[in-house]
Amino acid sequence: MAGEIRVRILGDSGPFSRMGKSISYLLEIGQSKLLIDCGAPMFQLIGGRALKDVRGLFVTHCHDDHKRWFTDMALFYRYAPDYPEPLTLLTSDDVQAELEQASGPSLDISLSPDARRVVDLPIDDYYNRIPVGPRAKYRILDTRNTGGGVGVVDASGEPVDPGLAKAVINPATGRVRLLFRDPDCAAWVEPSAFYAFSDTTFYEGEQRVYSDPEGFTIEAINAPVWHGLPTVGLRVRYGAETLVFPSDTNHDLDLWQALVEERRTPDHDMDAEAFAAAGVIVGDINDYLERTWSERRYQEALAAFAEGVSVHDVSGPRSVVHTGYDQLARTALDPLRTLLTHSPDRMTSEWILSKVDKTFCIRDGSIYEQVGDVVWPMCADYYHKERGRYFVAYVDPEGSHVIQENDGMLHLSETPEEGRGEMVCRVRLYEDVAGQYLPLLDEDAGQFYRRRDDGRIELVEPHAEGSVGHVVDDLREEVTRSALARHE
Repeated sequence: MAGEIRVRILGDSGPFSRMGKSISYLLEIGQSKLLIDCGAPMFQLIGGRALKDVRGLFVTHCHDDHKRWFTDMALFYRYAPDYPEPLTLLTSDDVQAELEQASGPSLDISLSPDARRVVDLPIDDYYNRIPVGPRAKYRILDTRNTGGGVGVVDASGEPVDPGLAKAVINPATGRVRLLFRDPDCAAWVEPSAFYAFSDTTFYEGEQRVYSDPEGFTIEAINAPVWHGLPTVGLRVRYGAETLVFPSDTNHDLDLWQALVEERRTPDHDMDAEAFAAAGVIVGDINDYLERTWSERRYQEALAAFAEGVSVHDVSGPRSVVHTGYDQLARTALDPLRTLLTHSPDRMTSEWILSKVDKTFCIRDGSIYEQVGDVVWPMCADYYHKERGRYFVAYVDPEGSHVIQENDGMLHLSETPEEGRGEMVCRVRLYEDVAGQYLPLLDEDAGQFYRRRDDGRIELVEPHAEGSVGHVVDDLREEVTRSALARHE
């Protein structure tokens, strides 16, 4: 359908899941297919032959649950005999540098085509890179691995005056970060955190937006992304539809406002003259920073969610680098236009939860699920994931289960007496199996659902001589019709 964006969930589990497949999504628009992250087992889920149809891979950051299969994919595209083109990689300059450092030992040495010599290979021999996002006007030049030093240079490679920028080397990790003097607020900042990509104080004006032959664009965004290590989000536009992936982030408006308003006092023992003259400092960059976010970054972070649909990470309470479910009320997200992903193994939510193997459609600015040839609205009152299974719940005073709330977290229980918090309501519960809504199982009796080759679902029940199965009816149409009528 023209203007429709489809997202197949290949992996959506939390980072420490016992049963999940890490993070990856297959973006499908028209005949184009692109992967967003590759933490999930690509060869198991897609297969090598199907990878030939994937036009490119967008990597958001270098946590392993998002890029675990990157080196395998790069090797596969290079050495598979019937793949004429290398992998196409889309990402920002900062994430590209992190990928190169993380993957170098796996890719930068190999055998020659005749297998007679050990050869050194540049990492970019393995992929065609399409950079997205702006170029920085200033960067760190680190040549320590070849006997050189560290410094800050401009776009032409010329050294930068230490009154404008300095390199800060952390003595514990060896990581070098950039300290930059913002001319407007006259404060020392870390530019990758302080500036939005649109800010030409530090970035060049060209955003390097990816344009696909199918007619959609992918734009790199950084304003709403707050995760620690270099991380980039993306905005997909296709016709009237917009889809935003901010990737892993701590999305909290109170926190974001504090990052803008807080003025930090440097905490180091360098005298003013020595500090002014130093182009390289050994120490913790946080001892030198005076501001964290610019007002412009904050405003762009808010605006990122004003249109379209967002696929947004979610976690349990007290998360540092992800968005906790208990803090969703303090975000700029619209619950009707947000698909929660990266969730714990067990979670109850009023917001739509993703699940591995589901395909969601973005149409008319809303979220639907595609099941076969049918596209269903997502209209449950609650969604629940547990032990790899997926349930939908509808408010019903006579329902068999209850929703309870405790410190902003929701819990699904069989009785109010389970003591998991204050009772919110009773609900009628269905199990979602391959997009079909089915009655709850009697697990004590050993019942389970099995999907047949024809797509229908059998309820299997054990008996003395084995088991017997019978096809169960999909209740989704009936349940959806009733829910929509109730919400009118």
